[in-house]
Amino acid sequence: MKIVKKVLVKQIITDKSKRKLKRNFNEQILRFEQECQQLLFEQRKLQNKAGVSKQEIAARFQQEIRKRKDKIKLIDFKMEQLEMLKTGSEITETEVEALVEVKPGVNWNELMAEKAIVIKDDVVVRIDE
Repeated sequence: MKIVKKVLVKQIITDKSKRKLKRNFNEQILRFEQECQQLLFEQRKLQNKAGVSKQEIAARFQQEIRKRKDKIKLIDFKMEQLEMLKTGSEITETEVEALVEVKPGVNWNELMAEKAIVIKDDVVVRIDE
């Protein structure tokens, strides 16, 4: 029988990966700022239509804008944390799913122990088991 198990993907920080992460964070911030501008535009468009509650529309759009601004704040925090990281540090980047074979006689604790794939500049350098 096979089961799906979560495996962490960790990244070793290098100057190259730091620049790439900063670029990704800046792109995300730009995208969220553009979404905020688009939401404001849509809000003004809807408020000009007759028969709609301006307060209800404003509240709904402000909630969506607030969500995106919160995400921007989180990304800013991540950028600050990234600046503090030293080259060679490991960070958890993401999580992937792996297919694991389960059969009689296999030690369950070993099977379910946390495993990690460690990458450096987009190259797998080791697999921690």
